[in-house]
Amino acid sequence: MAANATAQETIFALREQIAKMEGKPLPALAAAQQAEIAVQPEKQKAKGEKRIPFSIPILDDAMEGGIPLNGVTEIRTRLMGDAGAVNGFTLALAAYVKARELADAPVLWIGDVVSTLEAGAPYAPGISRFGLQPKDMLYASPRKLEDALWLAETAVGSGALAATILELRGNLKHFGLTESRRLSLRARAVGRPLFLMRHAGEEEASSASFRFLVEPAPASERRLTDGSLLGGSVGHPVFRLTLEKSRNPAPLSVLLEWNPNDRQFFLGRQAGETFTHRNAPAHPGARFPASADRQGRPPAVGHIVAFERAS
Repeated sequence: MAANATAQETIFALREQIAKMEGKPLPALAAAQQAEIAVQPEKQKAKGEKRIPFSIPILDDAMEGGIPLNGVTEIRTRLMGDAGAVNGFTLALAAYVKARELADAPVLWIGDVVSTLEAGAPYAPGISRFGLQPKDMLYASPRKLEDALWLAETAVGSGALAATILELRGNLKHFGLTESRRLSLRARAVGRPLFLMRHAGEEEASSASFRFLVEPAPASERRLTDGSLLGGSVGHPVFRLTLEKSRNPAPLSVLLEWNPNDRQFFLGRQAGETFTHRNAPAHPGARFPASADRQGRPPAVGHIVAFERAS
């Protein structure tokens, strides 16, 4: 299987070189790849795609069975301020896969230098709050994108990790469809998942099987053993997920709650407004009154232009 993936990767690289020499657009290569898959569906199905279900029907149906174990899953945010939400959901996703597939294998987090300066590095007590132990985590912070991509490809290809997390910031110029396809082929050949975590990124073409948009959501109150809610308490973390890339014609948006003790996802008990920097504060308070002696505003610029008379 690894030999077939390497051969297919070589073919894609040759196609791109030929397209550049002929002056053809590279996006046509993706269309050619999709056409080739459509012509040989039996060959693609024979490879098999193992998935881990969320045990949530609406989400499993949209993802055709659950999280792919032999592919790339992209997880992004619109704002860098939502880094805590995407970090927590990615850690929960890695813990979920690890508990059900490779309990003894570690998880590798390949950090981004710029993202670390703004959002910080993984914190051991915080990791344990999402179902992983610090001894189960490996962390690397390459200074160059080329080193990070090499490390991600090597880590996935080794088959010794339960999951690999590649952290990026924004839409990088040197990380496009070609680099994404290389990681996807490596994950498919070995059968190990790779979670591409993109901070403050926009939607772009990639070989990821699915793409999630993650936003923070208010946590519900802690539930007691008798089923009642403890007033004023803070329960398990909740994420607002939008499944942007899938075979569904329309995006799916759900509130997903993560229980780190049972390592299980649940649908949010109640919907709430997501907390992003674009939302107004819940209690803004009184504003300062306008100054009485301030300078007047400049007059508005008009739309009528005065021309000189001809006579």
